[in-house]
Amino acid sequence: MKKFVAFTALLSLFISCGKGDKGELVGVKGKKWHPEKPYGMTLVPGGAFIMGKSDDDLANVQDAPTKTVTVRSFYMDETEITNSEYRQFVEWVKDSTIRTRLAILADEQGKKPGDGIGDFGFADLDPEKMTPYDKYMYDNYYSVGTDDDAYAGRKLNRKAKLIKDKGKYPDEFYVEVMDSMYLPENESYNGLKTIDASKLKFKYNQVDLNKAVKKKGRKNFYEDAPPIEIYPDTTVWIKDFAYSYNEPMHNDYFWHQAYGDYPVVGVSWNQAKAFCAWRTMNKNGYIKKKKGRDQVNSFRLPTEAEWEYAARGGISGATYPWGGPYAKNDRACFLANFKPQRGDYAADGALYTVEAKSYEPNDFNLYNMAGNVSEWTESSYFAEAYEFISTMNPHVADKTNQRKVVRGGSWKDVGYMLQVSTRDFEYADSARSYIGFRTVQDYMGTASTATRPK
Repeated sequence: MKKFVAFTALLSLFISCGKGDKGELVGVKGKKWHPEKPYGMTLVPGGAFIMGKSDDDLANVQDAPTKTVTVRSFYMDETEITNSEYRQFVEWVKDSTIRTRLAILADEQGKKPGDGIGDFGFADLDPEKMTPYDKYMYDNYYSVGTDDDAYAGRKLNRKAKLIKDKGKYPDEFYVEVMDSMYLPENESYNGLKTIDASKLKFKYNQVDLNKAVKKKGRKNFYEDAPPIEIYPDTTVWIKDFAYSYNEPMHNDYFWHQAYGDYPVVGVSWNQAKAFCAWRTMNKNGYIKKKKGRDQVNSFRLPTEAEWEYAARGGISGATYPWGGPYAKNDRACFLANFKPQRGDYAADGALYTVEAKSYEPNDFNLYNMAGNVSEWTESSYFAEAYEFISTMNPHVADKTNQRKVVRGGSWKDVGYMLQVSTRDFEYADSARSYIGFRTVQDYMGTASTATRPK
């Protein structure tokens, strides 16, 4: 009898699932898809191109022999990430850090909403107001935390507005938290209250698909990366140039609004990766509130092949992004920001960097793919990489190799470094006054290709 009941229940389940499809194979409808061009990005239609040195290798480095490869379509930032854009990341981390410290101290002091710092306590203080799902997660995970963080998973109260006026701080506990975020006055520059950059850390999980494939399973699919200090190293302006006066750039370049539209520098490869993770999380956090929409693909650094393909702008055999073999136009004006003459950094109209939207873009509408600042890529550097990389979406992802490819040349480089095929590298934990980055996002679909037959 029990078997008959079970069979009847299973049969009714199958019948109910097919209701409305008339027994036809109609597929499963997912969430509504909203194809959109990411803000500030341009579509680089995929295709094939000859990667490597198509002309003389003047430096005789011999690390870029020609090779025909194909890359898929992707979106790319029209400009390098600017100081203003990176400051949005820094401000988010700063805000989250302050709120976390306020919530923890409120919890330790037993403060409730309406009692000073209690207004900034965790948003999950009242289990009775939680959904069944949130309550389950709170009881089984968030309330017990992890070995590394007793408050892991707790929801911050982002509705309460942080108080910046010192005269309006609600209690001594709030003062304690705010004071802990800044350097002592005797360590602050020019008497200004200066944020302690070492307190601004961002933590995120990394996915190693290559490792998962080799292990043939999802075990260790996610790698718990250590917290990363995300504030740019402003001292690079002094460290990179011995016997040189660059203190004004150290003091003002990152935080002053006068440089808001200039490319961010002093950011390591690791920090650039953290920015990509935050940008993805920030966008998907917004989409989650809208409900009924699929999340976006991850923002990431471009692979070396993607970067070169984008820099060429669809022009085969190009030496520079604008196509020609010369760094000047027909009116004898320089076409990029670099060091055109020995010791003369200002011959092209700029001493250091220029605004991210300077000079003419290439045919993919990408600005400063040559000069201004060199750019981090996702790929690890091997001199012989072109000999063994795939011809489809070539990429060398080697976590043991800390040498990461940088491309494009910078404001302090000679013309050779600006060529679209010139390769260079820097160590992942290094920051320089002449290295920035831009991000890419995978294109959903395969229809958009630049080299398909008409």
